[in-house]
Amino acid sequence: MTPARAEVGRNIRSAMEANANFFMPMKLIDRLITREDIKKFAKERFGDLVKAVIDIERRIMVVGGELHADEEAMLLEQGSQQKDLWGINFYPEKSGDDFVEFDSMINIRPSQNNRSRSVEDLATRKKILEVLNQLVQQ
Repeated sequence: MTPARAEVGRNIRSAMEANANFFMPMKLIDRLITREDIKKFAKERFGDLVKAVIDIERRIMVVGGELHADEEAMLLEQGSQQKDLWGINFYPEKSGDDFVEFDSMINIRPSQNNRSRSVEDLATRKKILEVLNQLVQQ
């Protein structure tokens, strides 16, 4: 390997390590956190929003993933059932109905009569909001 090529390899590894350390790891939330915690999560990843996946049966959520699918995978590895997992976004600087957005690719589930990125079933939305209110201090 030429010295120039070795230098390129070192630079790529350094950039990858810096990127890995820059973003926060995903976090399982199973007890009450504050709105300030949500703001910190937002600043560490996307700035104005936090992606989360909520397990409506186990009443837990994961935050901090780059994709909802990453958070979903973490919950599946820990025993959650896919039918119970729903992707949302938090906007910590907003309040009321604007605080949470029901929008994720993982929500597209024709087998559960959910054919869009939103959460179409009002009872499921209600469960998501109940878990959210249990886990995030408003």
